[in-house]
Amino acid sequence: MRKHYRVEGVDETELAAHPMDQFRNWFEHAALAAAHGPVYEPNAMVVSTADAEGRPSSRTVLLKQYDEQGFVFYTNYDSRKARDLAENPYVSLLFPWHPLARQVVVTGTARRTGRDETAAYFRTRPHGSQLGAWASAQSSVIPSRGELEASYAELSARYPEGEQVPVPPHWGGFRVAPQMVEFWQGRENRLHDRLRYVAEPDGTWRVERLSP
Repeated sequence: MRKHYRVEGVDETELAAHPMDQFRNWFEHAALAAAHGPVYEPNAMVVSTADAEGRPSSRTVLLKQYDEQGFVFYTNYDSRKARDLAENPYVSLLFPWHPLARQVVVTGTARRTGRDETAAYFRTRPHGSQLGAWASAQSSVIPSRGELEASYAELSARYPEGEQVPVPPHWGGFRVAPQMVEFWQGRENRLHDRLRYVAEPDGTWRVERLSP
């Protein structure tokens, strides 16, 4: 299977000075494309972690916020990804916007968000998602789906719609502070554009072009 990519590319002169500004430009373009169909969940990203022994694992997670400080997602702190990050804070994010022949790759370090920030976000989640954060002991082995559904039903009875659900102490956010951000644009004949921002010690960013 082979896909022929676009003629138009991306040039260094077109890039924003800061990678998060460039990400915002591309993300808004992907979100606009999602509104018209070709891109599904533009905030979906593959989060790759490794444990203390270097064994990797990857999963798709939804980006919930981004700013000059980095990229934020939320999870159960007992999950595999959170346990990995407790042992090894280095992480990679991949945004795969295939219909646009674009991807963004981020490498950096993750740290937990503060509890106030976590609580503020938790309150914006749908009621069912709040209950789900309590019902699921993420990444743990369970005997059946029935047990998961029974746990959810019990919580649903305890906290009916309209009742405030407390923020789970084992649930919260991670903010990934980028050290490198690569913007990849598919081009004809596999001569893709790969432009990478690299953080400098003085807080500025250097842009490099990588061979495809």
